[in-house]
Amino acid sequence: MAKYDLKTKVNEISVEDFLNSFEPEQKKSDGFKILQMMQVIAGEEEKMWGTSIIGFGNYHYKYESGHEGDMLKIGFSPRKASLTLYISINLPQNQNLLENLGKHKSGKGCLYINKLSDINESVLREMIQNTWNHMNEKQGYKY
Repeated sequence: MAKYDLKTKVNEISVEDFLNSFEPEQKKSDGFKILQMMQVIAGEEEKMWGTSIIGFGNYHYKYESGHEGDMLKIGFSPRKASLTLYISINLPQNQNLLENLGKHKSGKGCLYINKLSDINESVLREMIQNTWNHMNEKQGYKY
């Protein structure tokens, strides 16, 4: 089997410098709020994963094909189009919270919001906490 070189790896890029590079100010401010929210929930130091993702914790995964690697447990990226949160939206308890979250979009394993003022932050906090708890109970996902 071919060995993959993943781009999304932990590195020493400064999270603070990365967040400070964003414009407009709203994107930067929202990024720091999400950072603080995840710091409290994870109780761990944040790390840059690749050049654009801020993550907390990590787990090892292995597919049946033999492909394996390490990935963050929770994280986010203040991308140009929207704030992308890497949380488990497919957990039953998080699915039940989505209708009370506010304006958002979702994809496979991601939650997209334009700005924090569009959503209920306490619902988001609960979804992040649910994901963190799940990832620590299961020690990541088994594929």
